[in-house]
Amino acid sequence: MEKRDILSNGEVFAMRQQVEKSIRYCRRNESMELICYRDSLLAYPLHTHAVHVTFGYVTDGCVRIIERDGEHLYRAGDTFCIPSDTPHSLAPGNGRPYSMIVLCVRIAEAATAEKTNADYAYQLKRAILQMPEAAVSIEAMARSVCVSPYHMIRVFKNTCGLTPHQFQMQCRIRKAQKLLEEGKSVIQAAYEAGFCDQSHLDRCFRKMVRLTPSAYKQMAPSNRAPE
Repeated sequence: MEKRDILSNGEVFAMRQQVEKSIRYCRRNESMELICYRDSLLAYPLHTHAVHVTFGYVTDGCVRIIERDGEHLYRAGDTFCIPSDTPHSLAPGNGRPYSMIVLCVRIAEAATAEKTNADYAYQLKRAILQMPEAAVSIEAMARSVCVSPYHMIRVFKNTCGLTPHQFQMQCRIRKAQKLLEEGKSVIQAAYEAGFCDQSHLDRCFRKMVRLTPSAYKQMAPSNRAPE
């Protein structure tokens, strides 16, 4: 029994090492981030890029991206572009490793704030982006614009690609990334980004970033240029 436990722990450690070797983050400033994948099997659940346009170039293998309009396969030599607020998931296209380069470029806020009959969705989006750690009362905001909470959630999802809760969790993870890059400890990043505790951050962080917060922190400082 003890031997099997040791082997299991060893397998988990080996898997984490493999993940860390297959991905590299490089953020030079708030406007641009480069992510490099090499022989990766990483898959990402549904998410959006709230204020970034994402450009990708597949150098090897095949990548499957699922968007609202269906499934797209990108092979070696193919490029793709994902606009902001576009919900999408990503996975290996054929179950085999892929390699690619992804560039996320921040866009001007004016480009994301088109005037519509649902401006309150953008107001909520900006509020969450500015303070993702803060508690958000959908009920109070819905009352302030005389709509039902269910209607507000539906409009927000149609506008921003995710529910307000999903969007807030995504923003909290990205704030935690920034805090880790600034040298904060994992537990400091967890509380300042609005997570219940370190284990809560760890679970959410691994699901979205595909690294543990500690692993991300180790690679981030050497990749960040002086400002």
